[in-house]
Amino acid sequence: MAQSPDPELGTMLAGFRVGVTSHRRSQDLIEALERRGAEVMHAPVLTIAPVGQDLAVLDDTRLTIASRPDLTIVTTAYGMRRWLEVADAAGLGEDLQDALGASRIYVRGPKARGAVRAAGLTDVGISSDETTAKLVDLVLHDAGGRLEGSGSDGSGLEGRVLEGKRVVMQLHGYTDKVQLDRLRDAGAELITVTPYRWVRPEGADRLQGLIEAVCEGELDVVTFTSAPAVDAFFSTAHELGVYPRLITALRQRVATAAVGPVTAAPLVAAGLRPWVPDRFRMGALIKLVTDHLSLRQVARLETPEGVVELRGRTMAIDGRSLQVAPTGMLLFKALFDAGGAVVSRETLARLVSSSASDHALDMAVNRLRSALPSADLIQTVVKRGYRLRVNTP
Repeated sequence: MAQSPDPELGTMLAGFRVGVTSHRRSQDLIEALERRGAEVMHAPVLTIAPVGQDLAVLDDTRLTIASRPDLTIVTTAYGMRRWLEVADAAGLGEDLQDALGASRIYVRGPKARGAVRAAGLTDVGISSDETTAKLVDLVLHDAGGRLEGSGSDGSGLEGRVLEGKRVVMQLHGYTDKVQLDRLRDAGAELITVTPYRWVRPEGADRLQGLIEAVCEGELDVVTFTSAPAVDAFFSTAHELGVYPRLITALRQRVATAAVGPVTAAPLVAAGLRPWVPDRFRMGALIKLVTDHLSLRQVARLETPEGVVELRGRTMAIDGRSLQVAPTGMLLFKALFDAGGAVVSRETLARLVSSSASDHALDMAVNRLRSALPSADLIQTVVKRGYRLRVNTP
């Protein structure tokens, strides 16, 4: 006899917003989270063709070996490792390493450098900020290019400093086309290799939207089911110029969850503390996210208006759900976390904006008060700040 559905299941994650980055089996994860009441933001990061079937990579590998490149540009650690894996599976590994080893190798960041050196190869230069634009700047500069007055958007004259040079570039799915054009405009005979393919969703760029949502603190947790997806996520943030903001948000406001320790490794390397289940399975990941959010991130506080409950980005007072604007929620959470203590005007103003005036803060507090059952729930402490009225024991 089939069991009746748990009536509490659909409310366990009510009020929480979860980011999902997986492509394979993503629907299983999304449906499981939504059944528990979560709002899901899905942005598939990448999908990978089986090594033995990746004919395009093999064709580009043979072309690389035959061309004996003068310069090699490596953009991602996973891309480099996978390229060598594809070549090894086809019996081309040694020939590829010989060809790359005879070239000058440039890398986009420390992880790419690590992959190159793990393969027994040596690089000659690294991007100063882990972007493809700066890496191309470096390649052209080393080749004697006239970069004065030129921007990384390809403007200005950089000269035909790569005339007759054979350049192979390992790509990731979001490599800026402008940078490829800069290399071609400098005279390079360019070969591109894409060892893995990132999924580009139809319509708006959902991955960029997900990254922006994390930076703004609009999610409670982001889930990952593969290490390459984490690398792709971070690489896109670098290319968008928001990586520092992303990492700050992930350390302070938005949690990360990984299906296992291999997936978690690049998150840990970035200074994060991801949630990792004991059993490295999708079901265990879903349970872990549910437990962490529903049991550990639901907060309650007794007030004269009843029990205030915060669940993710939602609030209820005395069992009644309230609609509060994002800025108002930030202010209320700061007051809630203080537990009745005074929160300074300076602290609250920074939550409104980096340059908020006293008037802007007062207006934001007034809007928040208007959303509450009683404006008196937030008290003004003259010349000091604001406090939340709470019941004292």
